[in-house]
Amino acid sequence: MKLREEQTILRIVSKLLLPFILLFALYVQFHGDYGPGGGFQAGVIFATGIVLYGLVFGLEAAETALPPRWLQVLMPLGLLLYAGVGVANILLGGEYLNYNTLDAHDPVHGQHLGILLVELGVGITVAAVMVSVFYAFSDRGKD
Repeated sequence: MKLREEQTILRIVSKLLLPFILLFALYVQFHGDYGPGGGFQAGVIFATGIVLYGLVFGLEAAETALPPRWLQVLMPLGLLLYAGVGVANILLGGEYLNYNTLDAHDPVHGQHLGILLVELGVGITVAAVMVSVFYAFSDRGKD
């Protein structure tokens, strides 16, 4: 791993860019209900930040920052959040993923809350799956 330690400029630039990549992912996630973007795009952008970190600093460092065990929890958690919003609508007397029932007094607020939660579930799942795929392929042939 001597070559990786000699890449000083790459390591410094990556450390400077990484917070902005993750912040942009959050912007896309929470701006997705007002404009272009949303959960899938934000999840991929977030995963890209982790992949960059893993490529520059090594797989071990990436797995320390975001352990595979967390990913195993985040994947179904995002899916449950997505599906749970739909089930909550059914329990409140509406149709599956018809967000009007989430706020009986203001359906517009219910729409906003519903899409925000669904897109958050998608973003969490996509990011966790993409990072898991990176970990799986990066770990191949290490015997």
